Amino acid sequence: MENLLLSEAELVERGIEFFPINRGGDITFHGPGQIVGYPILDLECFFTDVHRYVRNIEEVIIRTIAEYGIEGFRIKDYTGVWTSEVSGDLGGLQRPPRSPETSEVQRKICAIGVHLSRWTTLHGWAFNVNTPLEYFNHIIPCGIADEDKTVTSLAQLLGHEVDMEEVKGKLKRHFAAVFECKIVD
Repeated sequence: MENLLLSEAELVERGIEFFPINRGGDITFHGPGQIVGYPILDLECFFTDVHRYVRNIEEVIIRTIAEYGIEGFRIKDYTGVWTSEVSGDLGGLQRPPRSPETSEVQRKICAIGVHLSRWTTLHGWAFNVNTPLEYFNHIIPCGIADEDKTVTSLAQLLGHEVDMEEVKGKLKRHFAAVFECKIVD
């Protein structure tokens, strides 16, 4: 709750709904312009390793954004997919980099929060595609208060909106490849 920066009255005033849930991770935003994927898998049919499951989800996103010429990566101790860019326009975000010595900002493009019950996966990822980033000013995303770590979107990095159906197709293809499975629509 300490990572929610608005009072209940301010949430109502802005028309923002807040839902406490039981999953891995910390506070996040789900809204327009995101692709939220909540796979329901019986990991006993794949592998019984939670860390591998999360790394595989990260790999799906990394491969997807690579198709747009964006390098995604993991950061030790921080779940999700990150990109680097020189500081400047933060797409409506209010937090500049903390240190004047560095001009690199590590920006999270995809948050991941999973929960498992008897090796069945619940919850998943929120991939910022055309997401309005100003919503992130109302939370400390994923509880990460480091000022040199913030959020971004695919549209912010490319400088234009991206076709959501195109991105979904790429995600499905990479998910099938990484998890060595067939996706049935």
